[in-house]
Amino acid sequence: MESIIELRHLKTLLALEETGSVSLAAKRVFLTQSALSHQIRALEDYYETSLFERKSNPLRFTPAGERLLQLARELMPQVAAAERDMAQIIEGEAGELRLAVECHTCFDWLMPAMGEFRPLWPQVELDIVSGFQADPVGLLLTHRADLAIVSEAVPQAGIVYQPLFAYEMVGICAKDHPLAAKAVWQPEDFADETLITYPVPDDMLDLLRKVLLPNGINPQRRHSELTIAIIQLVASRRGIAALPYWTVMPYLEKDYVISRKITKHSLQSELYAAMRAEDTGKSYLDDFCQTVRERGFADLPGLSVLEM
Repeated sequence: MESIIELRHLKTLLALEETGSVSLAAKRVFLTQSALSHQIRALEDYYETSLFERKSNPLRFTPAGERLLQLARELMPQVAAAERDMAQIIEGEAGELRLAVECHTCFDWLMPAMGEFRPLWPQVELDIVSGFQADPVGLLLTHRADLAIVSEAVPQAGIVYQPLFAYEMVGICAKDHPLAAKAVWQPEDFADETLITYPVPDDMLDLLRKVLLPNGINPQRRHSELTIAIIQLVASRRGIAALPYWTVMPYLEKDYVISRKITKHSLQSELYAAMRAEDTGKSYLDDFCQTVRERGFADLPGLSVLEM
């Protein structure tokens, strides 16, 4: 009996389970919402039954949908393992992956991704170039790093980029700060405040680069290397800050500070993996990027798919 089920169907079912939403699942598998719906409808028409309840939030699978979801959970890891084995047979298992990172908050999700990657590629030497890197792409070009996590995909000869994910930056302040009364912060709200940031150039801070400086606003600064120190300074009304939502969420839950949306469309930041063009055929680099994406979406709240 020839089956209608394809790997793309199983990937879609897993995305639906992970996101609980048709629209979010479509982004996860890089389809339009209508294309994903058509894919699911084809399965439902073939089996003459629904796979999930349309009006439930989050999405809830029917018994038939659960059975196909079980297949996806069992089969897709085996397919991934087989593809990894094929790459290791053809290309060899050994390699070197030195990471350069320009993001102070990346280590929250990077360490779990590295932990998952190591046993999959035990012969790949995985390491982090120590310290914050102001020019990680420069380290690639001088062969002092093999992959860089960067916030902009700036075209450069010899460098290619893979999108990782986008995320929301939120403004944070003390609970009794005057800005706590505003649900959305506009650029002018920062003008007379002390902005607490990491000690990095302005063009590496999305709040300044995308929101404040284009509007002619350049607030007073205070710097700290540590995220927890920034949170403590904000809670003590020494200033305000903008940080990734996933970073501040634990402190919001503990009621240390409050968060607010930055502009009505929200401030979105992006992360890309940069590598040398000559290395694009190395499967372990691609697999590491995929591991980062999967762990990020599994562990971090508020991520969205980033497309090139």
